[in-house]
Amino acid sequence: MHLKKAAAIAASMLMILVFVKMNGDIASFIATVKAGDAVQAIGQPVYSEEEKRELYQAIVAEAETKAIAPIDARLDRVWRAIPGYNGLSIDIDKTYETALRAPRNSPILYQYKEIVPNIQLSQLGPQPVYRGNPEKPMISLMINVAWGNEFIDPILLTLKDKGVKATFFLDGSWLKKNVDVAKKIQEEGHELSNHAYSHPDMKNLNRSEQYNQIAKTEQLLKELLGVDNKWFAPPSGSFNAATVQIAREQGLGTVLWTIDTVDWRKPPADAVIRKISSKLEPGSLILMHPTATTRDALAGMIDSAFAKGYSIGTVSETLSSDRAEPRVEGGHVF
Repeated sequence: MHLKKAAAIAASMLMILVFVKMNGDIASFIATVKAGDAVQAIGQPVYSEEEKRELYQAIVAEAETKAIAPIDARLDRVWRAIPGYNGLSIDIDKTYETALRAPRNSPILYQYKEIVPNIQLSQLGPQPVYRGNPEKPMISLMINVAWGNEFIDPILLTLKDKGVKATFFLDGSWLKKNVDVAKKIQEEGHELSNHAYSHPDMKNLNRSEQYNQIAKTEQLLKELLGVDNKWFAPPSGSFNAATVQIAREQGLGTVLWTIDTVDWRKPPADAVIRKISSKLEPGSLILMHPTATTRDALAGMIDSAFAKGYSIGTVSETLSSDRAEPRVEGGHVF
């Protein structure tokens, strides 16, 4: 009996202690909320209306100093059509919302948005393109394929090892005979585009012949690979005004190159690497083919571009007005 009574007394004392403890915590919480220094139930800091106004005004002031104006696409006497480049500005509302949710006294994490140019590449009419915007730190590797199957696998392996995507311009007659190889290129995530059907000198063809050269390969790209293509690269860089217009009628831009490796002449790989390194600029499109020289020089060309701080994208990525993403390697941002 005494044991039961003692147990009941102990249980009562425990309940009293818990009640006191709970009421103490509640009272402390209420006092903190009244002081304006608490965290709300949803975990967000409480700001007074005046503090909110000051925070918003600080973000607006910073936005005025950090805006980067977009660059319109334009026609150049030498380089012909040059793509535009998106501007950048602080997204004031998103930054403000993010800051309100952040812990007090933490740095403001600015949220950005891209500003599209008033004039885009597509608005310049049927014009050839030789390079991306010179303010965009991105380059592209253009690989024209009409022969050289034996070097495609090692080229794909190098691109994979370096984490790089290229644009392969496929000759239609080659594609028809090498669908499996083309699918392998596609499965690696590379961009596939049009290099005419039988590697002709386009400027020496009549309008109907030019149209068919582009259309036949375009049909093969769609039917065999499901490609929704954007670009036409004239074989040997030979074209005339009709070529560009005919490509445009089929929804394609005509793209040439900024730097030619001239790999078909079989120069030494180290000479090609030195040439590319010395001529490389933002927006460069580098022309090559599946040759032994390109197989041996490719890694060095890629390393040279990375060393200059450039990212490497497909032709579509380089010629878009989208801003280049910073390149991240080994935890470092370039």
